Amino acid sequence: MSLPFDLRTLRVFLAVADQGGFTAAARTLHVAQSAVSQTIAGLEKGLELPLFHRHERRIALTPEGEALIPHARALLDRAEAAHLAMRELHGLVKGEVRIGIPSMLGSYYFPPLLMGFKARHPGIRLTVVEAGARRLQRMIAEGELDLGVVIDDDSSRHLERRRLVREEMVVCVPREHPFARRESVSAEAFFGETLVLFQDGYFHREFVDALARETGTTADIAFQSNLIPLTKAIVRQGFGITTFLRRVVEEPELQAVSFDPPAWLDLSLAWGRGAYLSRAEQAFLDFVLAHHEVL
Repeated sequence: MSLPFDLRTLRVFLAVADQGGFTAAARTLHVAQSAVSQTIAGLEKGLELPLFHRHERRIALTPEGEALIPHARALLDRAEAAHLAMRELHGLVKGEVRIGIPSMLGSYYFPPLLMGFKARHPGIRLTVVEAGARRLQRMIAEGELDLGVVIDDDSSRHLERRRLVREEMVVCVPREHPFARRESVSAEAFFGETLVLFQDGYFHREFVDALARETGTTADIAFQSNLIPLTKAIVRQGFGITTFLRRVVEEPELQAVSFDPPAWLDLSLAWGRGAYLSRAEQAFLDFVLAHHEVL
């Protein structure tokens, strides 16, 4: 069932009610008086209700007209709010981007990009979720996140991806550890040490588990923690060694040593295959891809 009015008709109705007559309303709307009269007549016919009492030189609202006033104003206000929201999004004045980032990247790689984007688009809200790589992939696929940083491997093939950076996974040891004087460390030697590792579901742990399968070795895990500062503290105190992305190890009391052969991870920005990207999300994607050299 179609409505007997549209927003334009309601705007004319309110103009007549506010101005107290057809002539004054026509002047306000910059249209002919006959057009105003025809619009009101059509509205009354469609509603099958009289909206105005017509006198020789003046008009007055009927009870039906009085009842329509608040509804008409509310509809026009909501339409204007919707129009404003769309104009703001078109100009990227407002919007929201929900992005998922693994902990190592969120703490050590992405802050410059996030701050740079926020400086350019201060009205766009960034919601950053930090979680394991596999959980982030599920959240993206299920629409809980708009974008996320993932490891570019077979497990992420179901997502749309754009390559960001290739980063080396290295052995992290205290400065006094024998490995600190080496140029590289074999996987077998790494697994000969007591380890501090992330829990399951994080790419850090998946990397170590895959390396153990490839070499037929078993990890001797002394601690499991997803907290990078705690893991570093355990390594500094000599209770185990770990592996991180190279940039995470950059501090005086720790040493980064390459694996033999070197181990590299490809990191990509991903979103749901076939998913619609809003203007805010597309702007964030474009910004990150244009400035990912800061990673």
